[in-house]
Amino acid sequence: MRVLAICQDELLIRSLDAVLLPSFEVDFLVDSRPLARRLHDAGVQVITGDPRRVDTYLKADISPSTCFIIEDNARRSVKKIVSAVRDSGGTLIYLLHTGSRNGKSAETARNAVNDVTHLELAELVRPTLVTELSRSMTRARVQQYQRYFADADRVLILLHNDPDPDALASGLALRNLLRRTKTTAIIGAIQGVTRPENLRMANMLDIHVEQVTAGSLQEFERIATVDVQPHYFGGLLNRADLVIDHHPEQPGYSAVFKDIRADYGSTSTILTEHLRAVDVNISERTATAMLYAIKSDTLFFARHTNRVDLEAFTFLYPLADAALIRKMEGAEITLERLKYVTRASQSGTLREQVFSAFLGEAPREDFIPYTADFFLQLEDVKWTIVAGIVGSSFIVSVRNLGYSRNAGEFVKRWFGDIGSAGGHRAMAKAVVPVDRFRQKFGDLSGTELTARIAEMAEQFLHEPATEKKKEAVLK
Repeated sequence: MRVLAICQDELLIRSLDAVLLPSFEVDFLVDSRPLARRLHDAGVQVITGDPRRVDTYLKADISPSTCFIIEDNARRSVKKIVSAVRDSGGTLIYLLHTGSRNGKSAETARNAVNDVTHLELAELVRPTLVTELSRSMTRARVQQYQRYFADADRVLILLHNDPDPDALASGLALRNLLRRTKTTAIIGAIQGVTRPENLRMANMLDIHVEQVTAGSLQEFERIATVDVQPHYFGGLLNRADLVIDHHPEQPGYSAVFKDIRADYGSTSTILTEHLRAVDVNISERTATAMLYAIKSDTLFFARHTNRVDLEAFTFLYPLADAALIRKMEGAEITLERLKYVTRASQSGTLREQVFSAFLGEAPREDFIPYTADFFLQLEDVKWTIVAGIVGSSFIVSVRNLGYSRNAGEFVKRWFGDIGSAGGHRAMAKAVVPVDRFRQKFGDLSGTELTARIAEMAEQFLHEPATEKKKEAVLK
């Protein structure tokens, strides 16, 4: 296809020539003979003439398939140029806006010339430029991590209790980023992997998670946490050398380096950017783990998803083993899980599109969020709040469709003063010692707890979102 660009700015002409060749046959129409000579000497195909005259285009031997790009620098009207192009038979017309205008004048300029395609030079340049600048800043940051960890003999990459796919994949990715091996960088957790689907992932990808204790934390020269922040460990870890997480930033600890991006859908997305920034070779195993993690943490982009999550997924997909991911996903419904779904169905309550349930005691924490996710799929359910007792902890999992009130604010509102509570708009969690829960709420029975949870939801959802919340006084 032939492109005739009507431009008078030499820098723009040289830039377009470099961009459009060799995909298109490109000529430039300028009205300055000195400019035309300079361009000709530089090897640019150039025509000299008055862009406001029809005969200029007829002499240029245009055809119905010729594409016209007309520079609009905001200093003079382009209406006569557009009219001349149309009168000479041109139909494929693009106005490339290069001048600065405020919102109102830009809209006026667009309305002045109809039936053409408007392009903003800034919008064309911005994505690539912003991406490159962001990548260079990420590269500098990652190189700092690498230098800081390089001289340490023993490194711990610490995950949260009962690590999920995002934590497992992030641990594997960070070890690659730090150019470490299994022996020089341990992936560890205070409470190891228990959920069947996560065990399946760890086994299939050979991700070994070592159990660590409060005492053994002192044995490591450097400690990094991924998909979790040190406050989570309840005072066991007040300082970390590196924190990489996609959950909202929390106070109560210090870190030499931290990269916390609460608007990202997964920690694996952050680490994909880190690996790409320093051109680390991403193995099929690591790519498979990270792709599965992004898919899992965003519910295949159904919740809390950012454009960068999609970009990371697109980058990792050709590097990963899709067949292995399908095998890892497997069938997540088990008889054991159905037991707790049934229990919630029998004891739960649905009020104003909020499903609330108390499951009683459970041997594993994962039964609680699984049940919350399950009931969110029901018709007319927009929120699920499911609680249960695991060991000496009262666990609350909150899920919603993501376009109403914030789930993280809900758990902080009711449980932030007595335990660990936080999360995103669409999903959140609270972990509270049972004795502290009873001190605040009383020794409630199962049905009373379900009713109390429903009351909490009703009160929270009816409060104005901008109102400063006072601490709840429960009777």
